[in-house]
Amino acid sequence: MPALDRKTIVIMGGTSGLGLSAARACALEGAKVVVVGRSEQKVESAIKALGSQAAGLAGDAAEPATAPSAIELAVRLFGRLDGFYHVAGGSGRRFGDGPLDEISDEGWNKTLRLNLDSMFFSNRAAVRQLLKQGGGGSIVNCGSVLGYSPSPAYFATHAYAAAKAAAMGLTKSSAAYYAPRDIRFNLLAPGLVATPMSQRAQERPEILEFIRTKQPLSQGRIGVPEDLDAAVVWLLSDASKFVTGQVIGIDGGWEVSEGQLADSHEA
Repeated sequence: MPALDRKTIVIMGGTSGLGLSAARACALEGAKVVVVGRSEQKVESAIKALGSQAAGLAGDAAEPATAPSAIELAVRLFGRLDGFYHVAGGSGRRFGDGPLDEISDEGWNKTLRLNLDSMFFSNRAAVRQLLKQGGGGSIVNCGSVLGYSPSPAYFATHAYAAAKAAAMGLTKSSAAYYAPRDIRFNLLAPGLVATPMSQRAQERPEILEFIRTKQPLSQGRIGVPEDLDAAVVWLLSDASKFVTGQVIGIDGGWEVSEGQLADSHEA
């Protein structure tokens, strides 16, 4: 039997990158999937790729009404909610994120709204629905290895790191509180992965050279979205029904490797 047979999963940020890859994996494992993304065009494209047991909604994850609307759609079409994967977020560099002494007020506020507020809105909406239904469920959040394992040479975005560290706190405290109701919360912490968000890093040879020693698994390559798919499916499935409050690093060895810098580098 497929791992997610007869389950309904909502994926916030499910129309590109990590989220779309996870949506495909969930659909292949029998799930009914609702994906949420900002672009109507990307939502339509994702639905076509996922097949007849998929639906989508265009909306901003950082708006409080988006997650409830997506969950309402899932319940209306498929009867219930079983799991929620929050992967929406992104870099705040363009707004002014960076080292602490350089972060602008806009950079701080927009980076936290993009990465932390959006997760709060999603998790709140999901747990409310799961409590209403009864029977438990699984909420998976996507954080970052930067939330607990800094790399100052090339990845000094301190508002982003703060948001991802806070995501761990919210995930763990929620896991503790809702465990008696069989609602599980876990967080995935990827290293550098080839997504639209990481385009800056992908285009800089010195960063890719650094990654060869910072993420030494698989010949030191940059990650790909599919590297997270098995963990997403497992955490959303009943196979992980005795697992909650965990932070699972999927980082190619980032946390346990020093990473070798070139003679000169730019913070």
